[in-house]
Amino acid sequence: MCTKDLGALLSDHLHCERKAAENALSLVRKYPHNHRFVETLARLAHEETSHVIQVTLLLEELGIAPRGDMPNHYTRGLLSEARNNEPHRRVDLMLCAAFIEARSDERLQLLAQGFANSGQSRLADFYDVLANAEERHAQVFVELASMYENAAVVRERMDAIGMHEAKVLDDIGMGCRVH
Repeated sequence: MCTKDLGALLSDHLHCERKAAENALSLVRKYPHNHRFVETLARLAHEETSHVIQVTLLLEELGIAPRGDMPNHYTRGLLSEARNNEPHRRVDLMLCAAFIEARSDERLQLLAQGFANSGQSRLADFYDVLANAEERHAQVFVELASMYENAAVVRERMDAIGMHEAKVLDDIGMGCRVH
């Protein structure tokens, strides 16, 4: 459990939420040609931004000063699997984002359980709610990828990215962070 350095965990979480919002808006900038795509990502960015605010308020409530951002080796490693040629790159970027959101869901659920087990119901409830949002975001990114590629190819790419993710996770090890 990452209660040894709650400041590090919450600061990492703050920056992960910010990066998620930035990623969604970056994808809108790069691929502005489909109204449904743009609207979906803009709404997702809005929700991620609300998470930034929630984490910031929690830090303030707990009297913890946010720390600076640290490099996210998980995300960088995962994105290295994205193909460079379009339209394949767009699909891979959506699927990498889906993996990032799914991993966030998993980690936030574990945090919620850990905080519940240690009697910290405020933090348990906080992470339980955010985990549900991350799960939904993962599905949104898979649906967006499916707008541009058939189901069989999406599954094939998810398998390939999943295999790559396993190697990335082995390489980075554990720490007091969301990713």
